[in-house]
Amino acid sequence: MRVFYQADQLRHDPQFFLMRGRVVPCFEVPQRATALLAGAEALGLAIVTAPVTEPKLLGRVHTPDYLAFLRDGWREWAALPQPGPEIVPNIHPTPEMIAQGGRVGTGIVSQAGWYTADTACAIGEPTWASAIAAAACADAAAAEVAAGARSAYALCRPPGHHAYAGRAGGHCFLNNSALAAAHLRQAGAARVAVLDIDSHHGNGTQGIFWDRNDVLTVSVHGDPNFYYPWYVGHGEEIGGAGAEGCNLNHPLPRGAGDGPWLAAIESGCAAIRRFGADALVLALGFDASADEPLGFLDVSDDGFARAGALAAGLGLPTVIVQEGGYAVASLPRLLGRFMGGFGGG
Repeated sequence: MRVFYQADQLRHDPQFFLMRGRVVPCFEVPQRATALLAGAEALGLAIVTAPVTEPKLLGRVHTPDYLAFLRDGWREWAALPQPGPEIVPNIHPTPEMIAQGGRVGTGIVSQAGWYTADTACAIGEPTWASAIAAAACADAAAAEVAAGARSAYALCRPPGHHAYAGRAGGHCFLNNSALAAAHLRQAGAARVAVLDIDSHHGNGTQGIFWDRNDVLTVSVHGDPNFYYPWYVGHGEEIGGAGAEGCNLNHPLPRGAGDGPWLAAIESGCAAIRRFGADALVLALGFDASADEPLGFLDVSDDGFARAGALAAGLGLPTVIVQEGGYAVASLPRLLGRFMGGFGGG
């Protein structure tokens, strides 16, 4: 298995993170990527520098106005009187505003609230460079699999599965898993499944494919009544008109542990078989780990090995896209256990 990586992913280094009313150090740090890279090297996997992604490829899943905001917004923000070092919104449009004709304004403060879902996606000067580097890794890994490889690993940072077509959120700016799925579809896979085992619901991926019946989105995650993203990720969310049954959520209670987590993944794999997927995108988060500082599910190292085996058991061409996981010291070990189960380590 080849690993696709770009060093520009290290440039994004967010400083602002709000947790329960307190500003605390952000957990989404550049060291996540270097730890995963060290883990991949220890496994003897071939590390490949991903080629630069053509901006037009981002348009497969993201809107032009949103991409322009990510690319140009920080310069406009920096030109404000007494700006902070990062774009962090102080208002978001409410449902009432939108119902009464609310729309994004031309000023950067308005755009900051419109194009971000929360305050967990602070945008600094290097954020765009890191986001497109991560997207390049996902695109290159998808190209590898589309060309006939059994599997490829996109070492993406920042993560992507909370990013909607036109909105950032939860440390995510470009939806790397959705980009990989779109690439596979365009390359000829008639049906693609996305299996997201990050501990947080893949709400952005769900949103991007909500109305499509050619992509099945499956997410195994913590109960959103008590865990990010708080408002979606419930079991009754099954897809939009004409795509009913093409979205499957498995919310789990706090402290669920290996048994329920693996059972939910098995259920997701069964749905993928019924769907008749030709290719798989595995959105791999390690934040379900018992070591996780933002933990909820308490999954063991052995659980990740067994999850890798379940995914491999589908027998599908697979793009593994890195999502969350913030216990930096544990990441090399967790990657090793997962890849060992999958058969790529």
